[in-house]
Amino acid sequence: MADNDTVLAAARDWRGAPLALATVVSTWGSAPRPRGSHMLVHADGRFEGSVSGGCVESDILQTAAEVIAGAPFQVRRYGVADAAAWEVGLPCGGEIEVMVQPVSAEGFDPELFDRIVDARERGKSLDVHTSLENGHSDLRPGETGALFVNRYDPPRRLLIVGAVQIAQALAGLARELGIATVVIDPRGRFLTEERFPGVTLDDRWPDEAVAALDPGPSTAVVTLSHDIKIDDPALLEALKRPTSYVGALGSRKSHAARRERLAAAGVSAADLDRIDGPVGLDIGAIGPAEIALSIAAAMVKAFHAAD
Repeated sequence: MADNDTVLAAARDWRGAPLALATVVSTWGSAPRPRGSHMLVHADGRFEGSVSGGCVESDILQTAAEVIAGAPFQVRRYGVADAAAWEVGLPCGGEIEVMVQPVSAEGFDPELFDRIVDARERGKSLDVHTSLENGHSDLRPGETGALFVNRYDPPRRLLIVGAVQIAQALAGLARELGIATVVIDPRGRFLTEERFPGVTLDDRWPDEAVAALDPGPSTAVVTLSHDIKIDDPALLEALKRPTSYVGALGSRKSHAARRERLAAAGVSAADLDRIDGPVGLDIGAIGPAEIALSIAAAMVKAFHAAD
């Protein structure tokens, strides 16, 4: 999850200090945070991340302080069972279980943070296995009994082909969603830092750029240039890989013509069906910003379907 980036950054900055790690290990109903969500707590009371969006964090801070002081790891369950639950509970009606363990060799070894960061930087997933009986985490399922397995996937990425106006709005939305974005366009006048602040720019030809960036299950590729010399090569490369979402701007008529061109280039019918074209969810979008919103929604939907 994108918001675990702040937890990983805090683990790096607070290295060596007494810490506790809270993790959502189970959810029921309309839980506010998904399984695997983290909250890292410093001995001085600072924290990063969230396990409930604010409902039970105060109680978790107290539990974390106890664990940091030497108490054994704990698994706490929160829900709405009675009136008192509104003080420390989940008003939304869901239930969660949260594990709080020390950041130590006996609990969550600090080196595991390094292994997670390394895997993410290499575009790989990593599983961490934690015993729910003794609170010890490891990369191998060596413990017996009940285990919680948390998968850390690579950061989500978006490759936008075509530095057009819709791309400007889409890049901004992706930034707010915590999705690392690369805008690809060989046309230098379009691809400028002024038009795309805070975004990685790539002026290679799209097929070369997409091949080098190697999109996988955590990456979306969207073509927006409306120029077949730019869009088609990018689509050909994206469809060779397990790209999570592939979208292409254009009308139904232009998409039908696109399918014919790509089929003639050797793309299978199954891969052609992977292209979301016309791109985006049908929200009746008008104008670049609304079209970008529809694309972002379709991309997020695809990411969640792949999880």
